[in-house]
Amino acid sequence: QVQLVESGGGLVQAGGSLRLSCAASGSIFNLMGWSRQAPGKQRELVATISSDGRINYADSVKGRFTISRDNAKNTVYLQMKSLRPEDTAVYYCNAFTLVNNYWGQGTQVTVSS
Repeated sequence: QVQLVESGGGLVQAGGSLRLSCAASGSIFNLMGWSRQAPGKQRELVATISSDGRINYADSVKGRFTISRDNAKNTVYLQMKSLRPEDTAVYYCNAFTLVNNYWGQGTQVTVSS
C-alpha cells in the first residue's frame, strides 16, 4: 500500500522560508514532486525530480523553490524561499510509477503580506 506523508507546512510572512517533506512508502517511485492548489484555482505542478536527479520547476517558482530527494529514505523535499502571498495553497506530494500517480493528503502553506 502506497503512503505519502507530508510535513512542514504552516504560516509564514512574505519573504520567509519553509521546507516541506514527504516520506513515501509502498513502492519505488521513478518520479516524485509537489503540486499546489490555491482556493478557486486549478492545481499546479510546482516541481518534479526523477530518481536520477532530473528536475523541473514551474515558471512561477523558479529561482525561489528547490526540490530534492533522498532515494535511500524515499523522501522528497521542497525548500521554499522568498515566499509570496500568491504561494498560499495546499501543497501535495506526488509520486509517480509507470502506471500510477499518487497524491499525499496535502499540507497548508499560508503566506501573509
